Amino acid sequence: MDLRSRLLAAIDNGLSCRAAAARFGVAPSTAIRWQARRRDTGAFAAKPQGGDVRSRRIEERAAEVLSIWEARKDISLEELRVALADAGLIVSVAGLHRFFVRRGMTRKKRLAMQSSRTVPTS
Repeated sequence: MDLRSRLLAAIDNGLSCRAAAARFGVAPSTAIRWQARRRDTGAFAAKPQGGDVRSRRIEERAAEVLSIWEARKDISLEELRVALADAGLIVSVAGLHRFFVRRGMTRKKRLAMQSSRTVPTS
């Protein structure tokens, strides 16, 4: 922020964007973008980076996803994805996995059998 504010102050004092960029050691395109952002929005802080922008779709239909899962708890993520696609919600298997992780729900299937040990341990 300090570099941005000093560079924009230099532009305000009469330097061109290219001259201010050369003075502060940044690319001319950077100075031009910062100046344009301040002119358009009034702010020159960096935009937020990263973050999940697609989970909103599946979260809006969480009740539907959970109802399909409740009806068939042994359903695989791929089968759930196909069922949701039939209902009009296109989502990836990884997106479904993250959906269940956010709720603290495990999707790992475990076989209903005893362990292979034949003797009790003490």
